[in-house]
Amino acid sequence: MVEMNKQTHAEKMHSENGSEVTKEQDVTANTSGKDSMTDNVTDANGTTPAGEASKENESTDFEAKYNELNDSHLRLRAEFDNYRKRTLREKADLIKMGGETALTGLLPVIDDFERALDTVKKTEDVSAAVAEGVELIYNKFMTYLAQQGVKPIEAIGQPFDTELFEAVATIPAPEEALKGKIVDCVQRGYTLYDKVIRHAKVVVGE
Repeated sequence: MVEMNKQTHAEKMHSENGSEVTKEQDVTANTSGKDSMTDNVTDANGTTPAGEASKENESTDFEAKYNELNDSHLRLRAEFDNYRKRTLREKADLIKMGGETALTGLLPVIDDFERALDTVKKTEDVSAAVAEGVELIYNKFMTYLAQQGVKPIEAIGQPFDTELFEAVATIPAPEEALKGKIVDCVQRGYTLYDKVIRHAKVVVGE
């Protein structure tokens, strides 16, 4: 009877030990399964360090390419704006200065008008009506030229400037204040807008 109890007790212990081993195996299996699932989720979401580094490199490359294209676009746009402005300016200058040759050819005619006007004023035989008619034509002519941008260069009493004047002679200055300045104008000069189309021929005091 005692032996049967010992045998029963041994079987019970063996059964309990087997159950504990089975539980330990189940826990180990569950832990391993969870780790495996965690690894799978990590790989699926791409959150590994290697994946993050790859994404950062792609983002950096994209940003560099964008900056390069943007800079190129801005440069091309600036160059086109400069070209457009330059073209418009050249076109305006061409229109403004297009009649330079024709207007320059009229300057000797103006010189003749001025000589005729001086002669008429100094000659007593010429009637006042004729003198008035010549002066009227001269004034209309000068008004038309002024509308086209042609203006006479003021000379008498001005400091000598090689950009505007051509010295044909020098004489002792009649007074101290006229030294280095223009004391007489032999031929009047003209500008077309801001461009000199004929230098004034002058006499300079020294």
